[in-house]
Amino acid sequence: MGAMMTRQAIEALAAVVVDAMIKVHRALGPGLLESAYQACLAHELRQRGLRVECEVALPVRYDGLDIDAGYRIDMLVEGVILIENKAVQAILPIHEAQLLTYLKLSGQKLGFLVNWNVPLIRDGIKRMVNHL
Repeated sequence: MGAMMTRQAIEALAAVVVDAMIKVHRALGPGLLESAYQACLAHELRQRGLRVECEVALPVRYDGLDIDAGYRIDMLVEGVILIENKAVQAILPIHEAQLLTYLKLSGQKLGFLVNWNVPLIRDGIKRMVNHL
C-alpha cells in the first residue's frame, strides 16, 4: 500500500483532509452514525480531487502468508493517510491502539482517529504517526 510521497507532500495532504473533516462536521454536527460521516467525508475528499478507498482489507502478515483476519481500514486517502472514524462518547486507548496497529500492519506513516460525536471537531481529531 501507499505511494512514495515526501513528508512535505503528506503534511499538505493531511491539511486538506483535516479541512474536509471540519467542513463535513460543520454541515452535519454530532449525533449520526460513523458510516454517515465516512460516506460524506469520502465524497468531500473526492470532490477535492483525492483518491479515497473505504473499508480496505488489511491482512496480517505471518510466516510469509497474508492472513485475512477481518481487519478493515475505514478510509485510505491517496494511498498514504489512514482514517479511522468513530462516533462514540469518548476516544478510548483501545481506539488509539487500533489505529497504531493499522499503521504498523499497512506500513503507512500517518493516520487520523476521528470522533465525530463531539461539539467541536477539532477536539475529536487525533493525529497519530508511525515513524513519519
